[in-house]
Amino acid sequence: MSLLIVVAGVVALLILILGFKLNSFISLVLVSLGIGITEGMAVNQVLVSVQKGIGDTLGSLVLILGFGAMLGNLMSESGAAQRITYGLMNRFGRKNVQWAMVLTGLIVGLPMFYNAGFVVIIPLVFAVALSADLPLLYVGIPAAAALSVTHGFLPPHPGPTAIAVIFEADITRVLLYGLIIAVPTIVIAGPFFTRFLKHIHTSPPQNLFTAKKFTEEEMPGYGISVFTALVPILLMATAAILTILLPATSAVRQLFEFVGDPVMALLISVLVAIVTLGLNRGKPMAEIMKTVTDSIAGIAMILLIIGGGGALKQVLVDSGVGDDVTNLVSNTSLSPLFLAWLVTALLRVCLGSATVAAITGAGIALPMLAATGISPELMVLSIGAGSLMFSHVNDPGFWMFKEYFNLTIPQTIATWSIMETIVSVMGLIGALLLELVI
Repeated sequence: MSLLIVVAGVVALLILILGFKLNSFISLVLVSLGIGITEGMAVNQVLVSVQKGIGDTLGSLVLILGFGAMLGNLMSESGAAQRITYGLMNRFGRKNVQWAMVLTGLIVGLPMFYNAGFVVIIPLVFAVALSADLPLLYVGIPAAAALSVTHGFLPPHPGPTAIAVIFEADITRVLLYGLIIAVPTIVIAGPFFTRFLKHIHTSPPQNLFTAKKFTEEEMPGYGISVFTALVPILLMATAAILTILLPATSAVRQLFEFVGDPVMALLISVLVAIVTLGLNRGKPMAEIMKTVTDSIAGIAMILLIIGGGGALKQVLVDSGVGDDVTNLVSNTSLSPLFLAWLVTALLRVCLGSATVAAITGAGIALPMLAATGISPELMVLSIGAGSLMFSHVNDPGFWMFKEYFNLTIPQTIATWSIMETIVSVMGLIGALLLELVI
């Protein structure tokens, strides 16, 4: 009966978001309250669970996502993202332009949220395609694939970071394992997939862009731009590697565990960016701080949605639904990684939002962790991969890609939707393969 109530709650969530167009955060809180009361919890207890779920989930996430947004905005507003793209184009040349776009998507995508990274990169994609006389999708798909992978697999992006908090997974290990999976995934979903798109011809809409195009003098140097973007990843990845290689008593390991903690790594990165992309460029501190402040507005609703997902997770745990999920998993031979991916993928196809699908899927799949003893880091990656499954007309990202690339709906499904599906399936395969060796 408990599982039927959860299913009914998910259906109600779909109806509220898709049918009534209700805000995702409000919908998640209402469904959390409804499931808790229907499961027999006292009203006051349900309220406590909702508040605890939101508080516990956002407690450590606020700093990570806040600093991440600040770094991303500093990269964008300083022209560093544009410098990275042009620098890679010049170094790789026309013959290897796809690999340049892959690296651009990774480097720019790591510190920036997906939508922001897409808007920053896409004008540069068009400029490169036109100047090199190459098909638009040939240049654009590799960049979009890299951005998508960073969004679904790699902290400090909201989805994987929030799931890691819910599963109490080591975020630095999630990043390390995610990077291992990311490389083959991007290669197949990007450069390899474009070989099958030669029949689709498109050109950008006229007068599309009004965003600022930086001059050579306005942009920071290439080396310092790349270094600033990679500071948090270098710190977190180094900490993860040293945790594996050095004993717990090692002073070097303890130092990097401190500076490689996601909160510290991103704080250090923001401070570095303030200097390298701001003060060293002659910008007054007031202007730099305005860029930092403006960045927070873009993540306010994302934080609330993640908090709503945390509320649903806590209600499922406190109401005892977890026991039913545990019993269900113990009676099946299917991998919990696959089950978690499948649940999240279905939510993604129905809901459209990758973040909402990931957070909801994590709440439902959480009991599997205790029941199976599976690696929490791999569960994070399988759910992150599921959250990218087959983006279509209910996903804002679908329409963004369609309009920017001037495609028809069938063409967008044949390009963007299939690319997202490849990323999702490759992520699952990667998690299953890593399970064999971890």
